[in-house]
Amino acid sequence: MSGRELYDTIGRGYDTHRRPDPRLAAAIGAALGRAASVVNVGAGAGSYEPSDRPVVAVEPSSAMLRQRPPGAASAVQASATDLPFRDGAFAAALALLTVHHWPDRARGLADLVRVARERVVILTWDPQARYAFWLVDEYFPEIPAIDRRIFPTLDEFRRALGPIQTRPLPIPHDCVDGFLGAYWRRPQAYLDAGVRGAISTFTKLADVESGLARLRADLADGTWERRHGHLRARDAVDLGYRLVVAERR
Repeated sequence: MSGRELYDTIGRGYDTHRRPDPRLAAAIGAALGRAASVVNVGAGAGSYEPSDRPVVAVEPSSAMLRQRPPGAASAVQASATDLPFRDGAFAAALALLTVHHWPDRARGLADLVRVARERVVILTWDPQARYAFWLVDEYFPEIPAIDRRIFPTLDEFRRALGPIQTRPLPIPHDCVDGFLGAYWRRPQAYLDAGVRGAISTFTKLADVESGLARLRADLADGTWERRHGHLRARDAVDLGYRLVVAERR
């Protein structure tokens, strides 16, 4: 299933569960620096688009485009692999948790480089990162196996973008952007079908119910709390999310 088909199917609840988190927004804004204009590729409903400079959004899914709020940046329905802009049209190109959905990553990354004069900023998950996350370690071990096949490695980004900086993006315990790792301190959230519906990886699992049943039982009898209650004292954790920054100058 292509990224467009996927989000035409599951993207209907993103405006409820995938709201921009201000702490992640600050990190993304810092990575963009003073770039005077931005193209946001795979923009979805428009989370994390800066409001202090011109932005053009690119999104292939009509379901996602319909969820862009009033006053959001202008949007073009197009694919990341065929951006309808001239070379160097923007100071910066932005791509947030989207590259793993592109049908041709090498072509899409090359197009990011082509349209960006100054820098490319990508939020991704590092499939080679070492981290502990109870959700995938104990209940859905299929998820990292799937994600490691579809997320590009940092070496792949280097081949496509040239020299890169990588910045860990710790996830706060009360993150309001409901991607896979957002609820690491709120285990009950994963039992909510609406929450799972805004996390694309769950749509790829052949069997969700058995993992949910184990989680539900462990929450009910206190097993989860005994194993992971120490997380209640953590404000943020590193789950492998990374900001990748490539300077074009």
